[in-house]
Amino acid sequence: MALSITTWNINSVRLRLPIVVQFLEQFRPDILCLQEIKCQNEEFPADAFRELGYDNIIVHGQKGYHGVATVSKLPLSEDHRQDYCGMGDARHISAIFEWAGRRIRLHNFYVPAGGDEPDPAANPKFAHKLSFVDEMKALRADAEPGVSAILVGDLNIAPFENDVWSHKQMLKIVSHTPVETEGLLEVVSRGGWLDLMRETVDPSQKLYTWWSYRAKDWAAADRGRRLDHIWSSPDLGPHLDRIEVLKEARGWDRPSDHVPVTARFSA
Repeated sequence: MALSITTWNINSVRLRLPIVVQFLEQFRPDILCLQEIKCQNEEFPADAFRELGYDNIIVHGQKGYHGVATVSKLPLSEDHRQDYCGMGDARHISAIFEWAGRRIRLHNFYVPAGGDEPDPAANPKFAHKLSFVDEMKALRADAEPGVSAILVGDLNIAPFENDVWSHKQMLKIVSHTPVETEGLLEVVSRGGWLDLMRETVDPSQKLYTWWSYRAKDWAAADRGRRLDHIWSSPDLGPHLDRIEVLKEARGWDRPSDHVPVTARFSA
């Protein structure tokens, strides 16, 4: 029995609905987790997903900003929304689904980007990001007895040297500063998570999921970052078949600056 889960920062689900539909028709993951949907719950285009067989939909939206949504062929239950930092932002949603005799808690995150200045004293957005990551350190993969866990989303941090195009040049750039990368790696270690992307792609290899809109020719420059992540509780590690980063989606019509990342499991 196979399972596929995709995470994708879509940068406005209504604006980019055509490429979401294109992706789902072509690749058919069991579950799709979207971030930065930029719409309120009632504005989410649920009918388009139901027409494709994604009848189970949980949305945590916000007017014009942020927002996460999980759409699934599999039933979803016990959904929960955590208000990190007490800001009222729609940045997290989780739910339980069942697969191969397991109950699995699926977390869908959109971590704050943090602005441009990596100084929490001068930049409130960066301070917010660091506080958000600090709160995530309490999130454990084994938080619920008898329940496995998967965490996906745009975490807006590229933690390893080969998660960015130039480690040396990125050390003072928000998303790869030491305070961010060390913080995210502490979330992983404290919570007992497996970084599934780096379980399948050796840390010595470059791995990106995001390419800036600012690049005139993003493909030629290839100055990417791995901002999107898929983690799991250790018991699911042996069931991981592969991770697929759909780089070609960055070149689709009116694309997001992020591309879909899919984890495929077998029972």
